[in-house]
Amino acid sequence: MDRQTISALAHGDHPIAAPLSDASVARLLERALPRAAGRLLDLGCGSGEWLLRALDGRPGLRADGVDLAAASLESARAAAERDGTGDRLTLHHQDATKFTASHAYDLVLSVGAAHAFGGLLPTLRAARGHLAPGGSVLVGDGFWEREPDRATLDAGFAADEFADLATTVDRVVADGWLPVYGHVSTLEEWDDYEWSWTGTLTRWALDHPDDPGHDDALKAANAHREAWLRGYRGTLGFVTLVLRRAADA
Repeated sequence: MDRQTISALAHGDHPIAAPLSDASVARLLERALPRAAGRLLDLGCGSGEWLLRALDGRPGLRADGVDLAAASLESARAAAERDGTGDRLTLHHQDATKFTASHAYDLVLSVGAAHAFGGLLPTLRAARGHLAPGGSVLVGDGFWEREPDRATLDAGFAADEFADLATTVDRVVADGWLPVYGHVSTLEEWDDYEWSWTGTLTRWALDHPDDPGHDDALKAANAHREAWLRGYRGTLGFVTLVLRRAADA
């Protein structure tokens, strides 16, 4: 079973692929989209959950999503048709780092996809290339809540992969951005996300004992749970920022 399929199954009960509650997602979108109109771009949109929630209740908003996972895009397309927003959503099956458009966007969103761009600052540089004057970026990425110990590093992280929260924000500001809102995921949000990820995948495997992917799904769920509980729980944080360009940047 490939990683995209495992991820799609694991996010079945928590479609926002980040440690954020529904209330936090709604609040971030309200701050990032103060008007119910404009254009939105999600770089690395997955199943399009951010796009679907943004389009709901904003009839003047049009959105584009970009991702390499064809199955996830099909899921997003089907959900938009069910919601009645399919005519305002355009999905692009391609590498988000190579996406181009003929128009700029009022909001560029990329949450939990910084790895595709090589880190947070490269993600912001990519977003800036799509941003209309006065527009905003909504970006989410990890940071170290505390110095990573050996258990965290053994879970698959590098010590220099992230910085602490203050340093992370300092780097963003030094790059010409100003935070106009932010949210630090709570331990409760993290636990709900991780229990959902591992639990949903485990349940799928138990419910499909004869599926060829049964063993791979259980192995992935067990490995993820071990890395979380014995590795990065309480060490890896997640911050989501609403940013605008500094006037002189």
